[in-house]
Amino acid sequence: MSKVRVAGFSVSLDGFGAGVEQSMDNPLGKRGPELFQWFFPTRTFCAMAGKEGGSTGVDDGFARRSMEGFGAFILGRNMFGPVRGPWPDDSWKGWWGPNPPYHAPTYILTHYEREPLVMEGGTTFYFVTGGIEEALRMAKEAAGDNDVKIGGGVSTVRQYLQAGLVDSLHLALSPVALGRGEALLSGIDLRGVGYSVTDHKATEKATHVVLTKG
Repeated sequence: MSKVRVAGFSVSLDGFGAGVEQSMDNPLGKRGPELFQWFFPTRTFCAMAGKEGGSTGVDDGFARRSMEGFGAFILGRNMFGPVRGPWPDDSWKGWWGPNPPYHAPTYILTHYEREPLVMEGGTTFYFVTGGIEEALRMAKEAAGDNDVKIGGGVSTVRQYLQAGLVDSLHLALSPVALGRGEALLSGIDLRGVGYSVTDHKATEKATHVVLTKG
């Protein structure tokens, strides 16, 4: 059966899933890239970036699974880009160049309508103005028997968690304290809404924790 998953989501020791002041120069927010030092060296990330090589092992295993088995993706508008307010035109096509790493229908949560954007490699961005449940309905329909990934950012993941719509959550706890940023789990009672830890493994660069809703 198709599942709704958050996977490969990096969090700092003090609970932040992104840095402050996202911009063109800092798409992950200031100091945000520090959260992904477990991910960037992996073979999975290198392949996504069109490079050879990369590390294997536990971090790469979690990285690979964080991109496998998905038939559709959901992203918040801030994950798609730094543009705010009404779309001034169709020139912004995401952070990833002409061939984004999704290779599947990808639904962008936004308050402003925009025509679908067809990219190379099988990715089409659809801009959804009807909220998280409409986006999930569309994504599930597109994914068929495959899973749907809630790809971020922090606000989007929080909304789906608070609505009880996420089946499993893989967090990569990075050994860094950001001090400031976007708090992922503040005010969310994971145990109270039915999540329990079903897997955890530690490496030099992250502690991977998988929580599954029972």
